Amino acid sequence: MKRVALGRTDLSVSALCLGSMTWGAQNTEAEGHAQIDFALDHGLDFIDTAEMYPASPGPNDHPGKTEEVIGSWIAKSGRRGDVILATKITGEGSARTRGDEEATAPIGPDTIPSAIDRSLKRLNTDYIDLYQLHWPNRGSYHFRRYWNFDPTGRDPKAVRQDIADTLGALSRAVEAGKIRHIGVSNETAWGVALFLEIAEREGLPRIATIQNEYSLLCRIFDTDLAEVCTAEDVSLLPYSPLAAGVLSGKYQGGAIPDGSRRTFNPDLGGRVNPNIWPAAQAYLDIAAKHGLDPCQMALAWQLDLPFMGAPIFGATSVEQLKTAIEAADLTLGDAVKADIAAAYKAHPMPL
Repeated sequence: MKRVALGRTDLSVSALCLGSMTWGAQNTEAEGHAQIDFALDHGLDFIDTAEMYPASPGPNDHPGKTEEVIGSWIAKSGRRGDVILATKITGEGSARTRGDEEATAPIGPDTIPSAIDRSLKRLNTDYIDLYQLHWPNRGSYHFRRYWNFDPTGRDPKAVRQDIADTLGALSRAVEAGKIRHIGVSNETAWGVALFLEIAEREGLPRIATIQNEYSLLCRIFDTDLAEVCTAEDVSLLPYSPLAAGVLSGKYQGGAIPDGSRRTFNPDLGGRVNPNIWPAAQAYLDIAAKHGLDPCQMALAWQLDLPFMGAPIFGATSVEQLKTAIEAADLTLGDAVKADIAAAYKAHPMPL
């Protein structure tokens, strides 16, 4: 599989990244292990997780269980050196992750050290390759809140100080050898610019990546964020590149397949709306016209973009995983790209 460097680091990863947020809930520990083994056998060595996963809470899971699944695989296989591990610290307000006593605690010097140590223990490792901030302390207009930016109470000086303090804590973790590189998630162009500016001025670690939602149906990244990240060498690690499965076509016509994400999350985290079905159908028609698997087309389209790091996809079966991995060897022709551009013009922001 093709490999890519993240940001300005020497960290080389597979061109696709295996998401893990179903492991420990929708997927058993054994199924998670099987996915890791299959991925490695096919050249995919980059795995993304988070301290709050699994993201589909059930009666028998708990925050951190996904990291524990990965950690038990490491203990069983002894192959820590064969995988690149990325995880994330949850932002302010998530009682699910660190308990009620820290639910209002923002990411910073008071929470980063203990959160890293807990992730290291669960992952059964002594270092994390990429440590990411799940969302900004100041909040995020992602998670289906694109048009609701509210500057009320926003103090730019306080935001700058918060980022400096956070980078200081991350720098100490880098110096201790607990993390290698850092990234942000659900961030804005202004936030990325501040992280880069403060890191350069203060001699602190530089963010290598940004993990935001991005797909054929969700292209908010294409404007200001694409410009700043391309110019400043910050690699995008897009989550939901298949729009939570909508681009596979399995939900068209109102279908809700047994065991699918919609069985426990009917609106797919707010993604379901009247606009997505005709937009998804446009891309499904393009794939059919050119004899392509729609999931592979959606992933291969991303691999060509100048700001791309590695798309993060999830699978609940090895068969789904196999289909996704094969996208790494797919090159889309000019006719396919032209049809995708036309569909985008007709359906610019269905999500």
